[in-house]
Amino acid sequence: MSHAPDRRALTAAPYTQRSLTKLFNHRSPSRSHRTMAVRRALAMAAALVALLLAVLFSLAVGARAIAPTAVLDALLNGGHSDAAEVVRGLRVPRTLIGLMVGAGLALAGAVLQGITRNPIADPGILGISQGASVGVVLAIAFAGIHTLTGYVWFAFAGAGIASVVVYAIASSGRGGATPVKLALGGAAVNALLVSVTTAVLTTKASALDEFRFWQVGALSGRDAEIVGQVWPFLLVGFVLVLSVARGLDALALGEDVAKGLGQRVATVRVVGGLGATILTGVGVAAAGPLAFIGLAVPHVARAIVGPAHRWVLPLSALLGPTMLLVSDTVGRIVFPPSEVPAGVMTALIGVPFLVGLVRRKAVSV
Repeated sequence: MSHAPDRRALTAAPYTQRSLTKLFNHRSPSRSHRTMAVRRALAMAAALVALLLAVLFSLAVGARAIAPTAVLDALLNGGHSDAAEVVRGLRVPRTLIGLMVGAGLALAGAVLQGITRNPIADPGILGISQGASVGVVLAIAFAGIHTLTGYVWFAFAGAGIASVVVYAIASSGRGGATPVKLALGGAAVNALLVSVTTAVLTTKASALDEFRFWQVGALSGRDAEIVGQVWPFLLVGFVLVLSVARGLDALALGEDVAKGLGQRVATVRVVGGLGATILTGVGVAAAGPLAFIGLAVPHVARAIVGPAHRWVLPLSALLGPTMLLVSDTVGRIVFPPSEVPAGVMTALIGVPFLVGLVRRKAVSV
C-alpha cells in the first residue's frame, strides 16, 4: 500500500504544522521536536524575565537612581515622597510607552518580513515610518500642531496612507502584490516621502528644530495621555497580526503551496499588512521612527525559536520592548546629566546583534 499523502487532502482545510508532520512522516514527534519544544518554552520564560528586569531597570535608573524597594513601594503603596513622584509621574508613562512601542514595532517587522518574504523588510524600508514622518512635518508646518498628543493622529494617518499607496502600487499589473513588487514599491514611496519631508523642512525653517527632536526617536517627555491614546490601536494591531500567524507559516513555503494548504494569500497579506500599519503608525507617532527594532528583533527571535510564526510573534513582542527599554535606560546614564535619545541607542545596540546573526548565517524568513 502506498503511503503517499492524498493530493485532495492537501487542498482541503488548512493544516497546522503538527498535522502536516503527521501526514508526511507517519510517525510521532521525534526527540529533536521535543527538544525544540523545551527550548522554545525556556526561551519564552527567559524573555519574560528579561522584560521584567528591563521594566525595573527603566523605573529605577536615570539621572536620579532609585532603589528597587522604593520603586515597588511607589507602585504598590502609593507613597508621596520625591522618589515616588518621579516614578509615577515620569518613569511609569515613559516605561509604558516603551513597552507598547517596542512590542508594536517588533511585531510589525516580523509580519512585514513574513508577508514580503524579504529578510530586510521593516516599517522603515517599506515607507510606513516615513509616511508617519511626513504626517508630523505637515502637522508642524501647516496645521500649527506643537504637542506630542497632536502628532499622534497625523503620524498615524501618514503611515496608513503610505501603506495603502505601497500596496496599491505593488498589486497593480500582472502577478499582483508579489514580494519583489512590495519591496520595490516601498522603496519608491519611501524615496518620495523623504523628498517631501526635506522640501517642507527647507521651506519652513521654523519647523526644523521641533521636528528634528521627534525624528531621532525618544521616550522622554511622553506622558500618560499618550498612553491612553495609543493603547486601543495597539490592541487592534496585536489581534490582527497574531490572527495571521498560521497563514504566514504557509506563505513562507510559497504562494502556490499556501493556496494548496487552504490559505487565502490575499487575505493574509491584507490583514497582516493592516495590523503592521496600525502598529507602526501608532508606535512611530508616540516615540518617533525608532531604528532597528522592527528589523533586528524578528531575526533574533527566529534564531532562538525557529521560523514558526506562532512562536516568533510572541517572542518578538517580548524582545522588542526589552531592547527599547534597555536602550532608553542606557541612554540616560552614558552622558549624565544629558540623555542620548532611545533612537540612537537602539541602532548602537541593534547593529551588533544583526551583524552577529549575519555572520552566523541565521538570517531567514
